[in-house]
Amino acid sequence: MRILLVGATGKLGTAVHEELAARKHEVVTVARSGGDLRYDVTDPAQVADMYGQVGQVDAVAFTAGTTPFKPIEELTLDDYQAALTGKALAQVNLVREGLGHVAPRGSFTLITGILAREPIRTGAAASLANGALEAFVRAAAIEIAPRRINAVSPNVFTEALDGYGEFFPGMGSVSLADVAQAYVRSVEGLQTGQVYAL
Repeated sequence: MRILLVGATGKLGTAVHEELAARKHEVVTVARSGGDLRYDVTDPAQVADMYGQVGQVDAVAFTAGTTPFKPIEELTLDDYQAALTGKALAQVNLVREGLGHVAPRGSFTLITGILAREPIRTGAAASLANGALEAFVRAAAIEIAPRRINAVSPNVFTEALDGYGEFFPGMGSVSLADVAQAYVRSVEGLQTGQVYAL
């Protein structure tokens, strides 16, 4: 398959890239500061240009997204907007613009996270964005068939526990290798409208 991988230079993007390449897929990598192509996918104009450069693909996979973390009393409306733009709307637009570029039986794989189902202090904006994306995936699956769409919703990465583990007390973790396998399941499998919670 020819796969467009967005957010390809981060920890998860690197792991997903390595796994898909090892499975003999052609992977076109996109990131803000590296990869085959450099685009900021929070900018709709850049997303349209990116698809124009890439052309037709069999799958699109997204592995990035940012949200602010603050106590709820300190979160501003701009913070919530930033979470929706950086995590949810960027991915929604990736699907919207990508419909004409993904093969008729191709797929989209988006990224959400554990905070959609297990909230933490300072994580309200992230929970909002992740929950919105998961609802979008279920709704979009009905309308974009035979194309498929799924979301990968991981716990905190085992490889990131040193920096983030204290924010997720008693919640465990998941390895990047296991998360990468969920992307394989979405890209190569037949399911749609699924949220793969890890």
